[in-house]
Amino acid sequence: MSRNYKFHNLSAAYFVSFATVNWIDVFTRQIYYNVLAESVNYCRKNKGMELFAYCFMPIHVHFIFRSTNEDPAGLLRDYKTHTSKKMIQVITENEQASSKEWMLWMFERAAKKKGNVSQYQFWQHHNKPIELWRAKVIKQKLDYIHNNPVMSGFVTEPTAWKYSSARNIAGDNTVLKIDEIGFLG
Repeated sequence: MSRNYKFHNLSAAYFVSFATVNWIDVFTRQIYYNVLAESVNYCRKNKGMELFAYCFMPIHVHFIFRSTNEDPAGLLRDYKTHTSKKMIQVITENEQASSKEWMLWMFERAAKKKGNVSQYQFWQHHNKPIELWRAKVIKQKLDYIHNNPVMSGFVTEPTAWKYSSARNIAGDNTVLKIDEIGFLG
């Protein structure tokens, strides 16, 4: 892994992106997006997460976050562990999931390729953290996060994507609340 993609300043805010294994379109139902949001709330309450911006997409997640415990790598690991366990449970129990057998097979297949994963691997292992240290970089990452659904063709305006902090900045805290920080807005 490149030196550019590590958590060096443990008290800094970071931009991260992480995706499902094999870029599987998992987040296609409300119940699955709920797991992502509930996991953020869990990490806020139990792991010291501050979340400044986010976007949940069908195959990946973007965050601008900080660890108040000065353990951003551990926080992200715990978030991904929490969501992966819960997602496997929800997918398994979802009677309406037409592709659940295929998804579970793909997650199991991905786990067999890794020696450190027991049954299912839900997330890819890399996160590519980028420390946010200058206003220009912060604005660039924030714009990237909020425009991701627009660039993907899902919506025509960033605030139209339900699972994005673009809505929070516009005053809508329906899905998640974000923490206030001086450089956002």
